Amino acid sequence: VQLQASGGGLVQPGGSLRLSCAASGRTFSNYAMGWFRQAPGKEREFVAAINWSGLNTLYADSVKGRFTISRDNAENTVYLQMNSLKPEDTAVYYCAASHIMGVTTRSGLYDFWGQGTQVTVSS
Repeated sequence: VQLQASGGGLVQPGGSLRLSCAASGRTFSNYAMGWFRQAPGKEREFVAAINWSGLNTLYADSVKGRFTISRDNAENTVYLQMNSLKPEDTAVYYCAASHIMGVTTRSGLYDFWGQGTQVTVSS
């Protein structure tokens, strides 16, 4: 699976962004999808995940209630709607695809990764 993330940018605190991740190359609906992020000087961390059907989602505590992950299997795309953004959300955001049937926070279970898109939250 080839993954292409987009939608990052500069936004003020309290603002919103929607990230997209377009997949190609294999059957998108066979894969669970996840979003991870990595801030400068920090390790990559889990943000959100969604199973193949979209009926099961999982969020990091730091984004729960503010971020929403969704997918459109007809469009081979997964989204991350980010609301009420905070400066600590600043990072490069990566989408990833996993062969598992459910959802997982474990980056080692994701088989394919996109190139990342920069999100900067600053006034």
